[in-house]
Amino acid sequence: MKTGEGKTLVASLALYLNALGGEGAHLVTTNDYLAKTGAGWMAPIYHALGMSVAYIAHDKSAIYDPAVELDAVDPRHRHWRDVTRREAYLADITYGQNSEFGFDYLRDNMIDDLANVVQRDLHYAIVDEADSILIDEARTPLIISSPAEDATETYYRYSSVAAKLNEESDYVVEEKHRSATLTDDGISKAERLLGVQNMYEGDVTAVHYLDNAVKAKALYLKDREYVVKDGEVVIVDEFTGRLMPGRRWSDGLHQAVEAKERVKIQRETRTYATITIQNYFRMYDKLAGMTGTAATEAEEIYKVYKLEVTVIPTNKPMVRKDDPDLVYKTEQGKWDALVRDVKERNTRGQPVLIGTTSVDKSQRLSDELRRHGLKHEVLNAKNHEREALIIAGAGQQGAITVSTNMAGRGVDILLGEGVKELGGLHVIGTERHEARRIDNQLRGRSGRQGDPGNTRFYNSLEDDLIRIFASDRIAGLMTRLGFDDAAPIESGMVTGAITQAQIKVETRNFDIRKRALEFDDVLNNQRNVIYSERRKILEKGDVHETVLGYLHDEAAGIVDAEATSTDAEDWDVEKIAQLLGALLGRADLTKKDFGEITSQDALGDRVAQLVDETYEKREQELGPEISRAVERWVMLRTIDTHWIEHLTAMEELREGIYLRGYGQQDPLVAYKREAHDFFEQMRARIAGGVAQTIMRVSVRTAEQAEQEEQQKNTTSTSGNGKSATGRTDLRTNRDAPGGNGQTTQTGGPQKLGRNDPCWCGSGKKFKKCHGR
Repeated sequence: MKTGEGKTLVASLALYLNALGGEGAHLVTTNDYLAKTGAGWMAPIYHALGMSVAYIAHDKSAIYDPAVELDAVDPRHRHWRDVTRREAYLADITYGQNSEFGFDYLRDNMIDDLANVVQRDLHYAIVDEADSILIDEARTPLIISSPAEDATETYYRYSSVAAKLNEESDYVVEEKHRSATLTDDGISKAERLLGVQNMYEGDVTAVHYLDNAVKAKALYLKDREYVVKDGEVVIVDEFTGRLMPGRRWSDGLHQAVEAKERVKIQRETRTYATITIQNYFRMYDKLAGMTGTAATEAEEIYKVYKLEVTVIPTNKPMVRKDDPDLVYKTEQGKWDALVRDVKERNTRGQPVLIGTTSVDKSQRLSDELRRHGLKHEVLNAKNHEREALIIAGAGQQGAITVSTNMAGRGVDILLGEGVKELGGLHVIGTERHEARRIDNQLRGRSGRQGDPGNTRFYNSLEDDLIRIFASDRIAGLMTRLGFDDAAPIESGMVTGAITQAQIKVETRNFDIRKRALEFDDVLNNQRNVIYSERRKILEKGDVHETVLGYLHDEAAGIVDAEATSTDAEDWDVEKIAQLLGALLGRADLTKKDFGEITSQDALGDRVAQLVDETYEKREQELGPEISRAVERWVMLRTIDTHWIEHLTAMEELREGIYLRGYGQQDPLVAYKREAHDFFEQMRARIAGGVAQTIMRVSVRTAEQAEQEEQQKNTTSTSGNGKSATGRTDLRTNRDAPGGNGQTTQTGGPQKLGRNDPCWCGSGKKFKKCHGR
């Protein structure tokens, strides 16, 4: 449905229908502001129909209540009453940002008390701006993590080395594939600068640091991929031009960019929970989406989400004129022609909206307009706070607005008095984007609801898309026809060549996302198993038989390992007693406790008997209620600990799996096989971990715990949450810089000495476990 044709109103019909069953319906948006505003806009309708409406945001949740009157300029923001996250999800209809829904799902699967679960079953969702969320946002998984070791000086060191390397001689940039590869000369030079003989010998972390430093220098450019704001490197969304505070590149790349800019380096993180956008939304029983620009992505949306794309005709005939592209030899020639066009239209009062692809380009164009005395407004990631004010005036007579892609979604530019007679809003694109739908979004700012308007794209052979994918064909034509810098080429053939280049890029990007999803599905299946087991533990409560079974299996493993001979004379029963005593927490076990045993079956029976006797005695000491709570706590803690380690192992496996292609192996097949082995090994470690931990847990009274907490608070801060992970410093990869956003609070110690027992309950020292 085209922009301005009433998607917000139409969505209310489907939301109401699917909320009638009482299972909840979600409206998913791209940011918190749109969630709050959209909910406030439609809430009076839902309320009149007897439906409760809520919204969730990064730092709060609220429910619509007409009795509440807040002091807000926007009437859509006045009638909201703060509620808990759980209450917001219990509303009939809940609005929220896509990442908030995903993170709440992950948090719900990290808690150790069902009372803290906030989401209901995922019944129905409508995704607004579906192509942005389901395709663009899908490239970046949602991650809850915790800081890992500090390597600040290492990043600065490798950044200094990369700064001394030269393009072409020391490294080669392949823009089409977004790669920067060291040459042999570059490797030798880097080794000299680092003072090492061979970076690729032994521990190859040096290669990882250097690769990231070179990428940060060559591929990640300031005011294009990111901006530096308040001493932070903040990513700029290439599709919308908006800042994405809190979002970070993974695998040390963000730290490499921070080192390049000489700002404070935030520590790398260790993943505690993760899910992709695709796999989250595919869990809904029913899923729908709406956008004005999904037609070009219909194949991907169907293949990934099994959703068909239907194009709704406009209410009034579209009268906007889309002029053919103009292509100039040089970028300066393009800017000069563009400014002449703007100046001419400004003279007669026609408003002009100019779309750019980056902050850097918007600032350069602003300088050109200023040099020609043209008054204008600039809307980009650096001044997004003024977005509403700038957009409100963009359709007035004589207005000139320079914007990045951020003015392309959810924006209604209303035409001022007399503007229709002047031809409506004139939209100029300064270059084509890799995705056709981004260009269509920009065009869609003009000619809304039958209004007049026209659009034109100005291009040059130096633009990224044409230079990388279509320059030879167009440049050859311009040379043969004798075009100079100031003369453009304008024809349907040129526009077609550019469109074909975009299709080529879209196809390549789709193949990349499709392949990535095939890998993600492997981990997703494993995550479903683990989360399902966690939920069963929380719902069932009694895991006594499971824990006792793990303990018996571990004890039987001791017998199998130590009593391999059929001759009882060969057995070291004293060692068996010692190992079993360590497992059961019984230092008093000796050879005498086994009596005269002459067969393996009899030995196994006696060991099983000792396990049962010891466990029963412990249960009598603690009482049934406490015993069940301890068993449940140990199960959850052990699952979480080994799942976190598994996620790290899977990340490392995936990073190197593509090398299998050189050995004539399909990387995906190899990944599935090894991931399965990893998963089975993790399951075995969970069983062993439960058995090794259950008899070592010490139970304290409330008074003892309070006294220890008071002593601990004199030296460190402790958490107060309900997660079984035992961490207090978890955050998401969408949290605001500086850590002011909503974090995942957990219980357990924050500060441990290197030789202290690890918080995870493994029994190892911190330095040998999670302190590595």
